[in-house]
Amino acid sequence: MLNYIWFGLMAIALIVAAFNGTAGAVTKGAVDSAKTAVEIALGLIGIMTLWLGIMRVAEKAGLISLLGRLLRPFGRLLFPEIPPEHPAIGAMILNIAANMLGLSNAATPFGIKAMEELQELNPQKETASNAMVTFMALNTAGIQFIPATMIAVLAASGSKNPTAIISTTILATSCGAVAAVSTAKLLQRFFPYEETPHVDVTPDEVTK
Repeated sequence: MLNYIWFGLMAIALIVAAFNGTAGAVTKGAVDSAKTAVEIALGLIGIMTLWLGIMRVAEKAGLISLLGRLLRPFGRLLFPEIPPEHPAIGAMILNIAANMLGLSNAATPFGIKAMEELQELNPQKETASNAMVTFMALNTAGIQFIPATMIAVLAASGSKNPTAIISTTILATSCGAVAAVSTAKLLQRFFPYEETPHVDVTPDEVTK
């Protein structure tokens, strides 16, 4: 669908430019933008390597595990239906902690593992459970303490103070996370998740 949308936008721009007589300016703008994109992408290599290296050191030093232990009480509050010592809780907490530090590469395996564990607890395999929906909302709107990617983009674009966005990023992502989780919890009241009771079926009943 996105391919059709982008193609439609480009086609409309070219048609309007042809009627307005600005096709040359549109072409020049497209070429200049492509050049700028390449320059920014190349500039990101060194900066991203530096930030990812620092975050990797923090991961190996146990910072994610420490943050995970601090977040464990919040995990029990957000996911009361999951047993406290279940592996899903640990995976979700580590995923959230990694996202907070801007370690998206480290967060992805934890997120996949968490969803696999939650699916094991899910009696309705074709429907996402309340815990899965809440985790997805929290993961999507995740709070970030260190927006490494955006800092790298700003630095590559020539920003004099690329780290100035840290405070506003924390505020914005915190508001987004609160709104996402609150909405998920609110909608759960209007769309209750009913567990399918397990019924043993004998071979004779199957053949009837």
